[in-house]
Amino acid sequence: MLQIIKRKELLSIIIFCTIFINVFAQKTIQNNSSREKLSLNGEWNYIIDPYQMGYLDYRLEPFDMSKTGKGGFYENITNPGKSEKVEYDFDSAPTLTVPGDWNSQKEKLEFYEGTLWYKRDFVINPEKDKRYFIHFGAVNYESNIYLNGKKIGSHKGGFTPFQFEVTNKLNTGDNFIVLMVDNTRKVDEIPTINTDWWNYGGITRDVSILETPQNFISDYKVQLAKDENKIIEGYIQIDNSKNKETVSLEIPELKIKKEYKVDENGFVKFSIPTKKISYWSPENPKLYEVSISSDQEKITDKIGFRTIKTVGKDIFLNGNSIFLKGISLHDENPLIKGRLRSEADMRMLLTWAKELGCNYVRLAHYTHDEKMLRLADEMGLMVWAEVPVYWTISWTNAETYKNAANQLEVGIERDKNRASVIIWSIGNETPVTEPRNVFMGNLVDKVRSIDNTRLVAAALEVEREGYTVVVDDPLGDKIDLASFNEYGGWYWGKPEELDKYEFHIKFDKPVVISEFGAGALAGYHGDKDTMWSEEHQEAIYINQIKMLEKIDGFRGMTPWILVDFRSPRRQNPVYQDFWNRKGLISNNGVKKKAFYVLKAYYESKK
Repeated sequence: MLQIIKRKELLSIIIFCTIFINVFAQKTIQNNSSREKLSLNGEWNYIIDPYQMGYLDYRLEPFDMSKTGKGGFYENITNPGKSEKVEYDFDSAPTLTVPGDWNSQKEKLEFYEGTLWYKRDFVINPEKDKRYFIHFGAVNYESNIYLNGKKIGSHKGGFTPFQFEVTNKLNTGDNFIVLMVDNTRKVDEIPTINTDWWNYGGITRDVSILETPQNFISDYKVQLAKDENKIIEGYIQIDNSKNKETVSLEIPELKIKKEYKVDENGFVKFSIPTKKISYWSPENPKLYEVSISSDQEKITDKIGFRTIKTVGKDIFLNGNSIFLKGISLHDENPLIKGRLRSEADMRMLLTWAKELGCNYVRLAHYTHDEKMLRLADEMGLMVWAEVPVYWTISWTNAETYKNAANQLEVGIERDKNRASVIIWSIGNETPVTEPRNVFMGNLVDKVRSIDNTRLVAAALEVEREGYTVVVDDPLGDKIDLASFNEYGGWYWGKPEELDKYEFHIKFDKPVVISEFGAGALAGYHGDKDTMWSEEHQEAIYINQIKMLEKIDGFRGMTPWILVDFRSPRRQNPVYQDFWNRKGLISNNGVKKKAFYVLKAYYESKK
């Protein structure tokens, strides 16, 4: 009996290690949009599976880990014989559009949290001298991926990209891919069980099969050196490099053309002095065409160059003091329920932010689509980028930390060449305890070890003592901003009392208010004391601005939020109906009165 138990324990360890490698060891190809690819976007068949009968046998053992590896939905059995019992049929199943969440596409899935299977047929004719990777922009939350009936990997995290090499796994001609996706909220995950946004499940971003040469440009960084506005530095990584090949870097507008020999690992660092750079800024969102070439391929990107730093209680962009005129955003389309599905959806939100007078956006509370960051580059909007370390996390669980650190690292690696990103945020409103301080402090160290050219922030905790707001969260010692959320006039105090409040902020750092706001139902009117009215929200904004202007070192803000968004926590059937109504724009695209208050304020800030 003891021997059997030990064997089972060993099997569990092997299984866990395999899953851990698949879940956390993926490194995606930089700038996948520039690669040759086969898009797998479109209609996918789906099967709802709340009991995971397509994954587990009646003893709760995974079919894909059994001796035969058979029995699961991932086999995609079609045309069974008359004596063969098959309790599913993808080809006769309904479809969902990918990219897109399942909650907003089918009424019966609106509140569904659990397991759902996706299947897509495709045709490809792989070339012998090429390599192939299946790339997912994001799948929420946990997924098992199968190609032609065989498992190719797993992934955990609802907002980060991942990929698997499938070079030797593709058939010439007909292929099929199956995903088991589970968006069940769990206490030890990132985010945890309790959030204030809709838990949209599914394949929410692009899916494609990337084609590369045998040895290809897998990664690169091209940015200004830390605190240097005349030196472009970075690196180039060749995957599967042979014979220390030559790579070249070109920026034609800057008359830069350099060649380098990579080392035995296919890696080279570079540092290039330059003089005549037009620096990226909201007023001048200049992007240079950058080309990186190897013996077998050429990759192009559009990259801006800028510096960002703090000095005392001020923020400097390209050496000039700047006030961050911002707004917070969710990855959600208010006009068509669900996650943002296209570049047009994203451009709509950022255009509204520009109309508001913003030079800055907070992409809360998780990693947003790569296309959103590229649009911010193009449109001249600085970005606060965040990971879903939100509210109460399992601070002492080592695997939870690894998950958070992985999501943080993947986001930084993906977006390191985006000039718009000036701040990496490690979390939001996390309660102060010693385990939390260690967890969050380690995330700060993680960011700085990967990227020392941007600011690090978080939405710190605050306390109130009468009419005094105290900001002394110990995490503030490690980050670059005194950044925090406060909801004066809404969750505490009355709008007309806000001028009585004072802020005692421990840190000699720039103050950035990462959230304030109030809910209002668009079209509902009353006086300034009428809850849920546009006038009440307007009064809070007017008095918030007066209060915040008195703070020493006040250098920016991202009020909560640009548009109404869906949340299961917001249940008032008259005023909310599962919408968080703190938006300055309604879910019908109607601008509320507070929109114009903030717009006028931003116009006054030069």
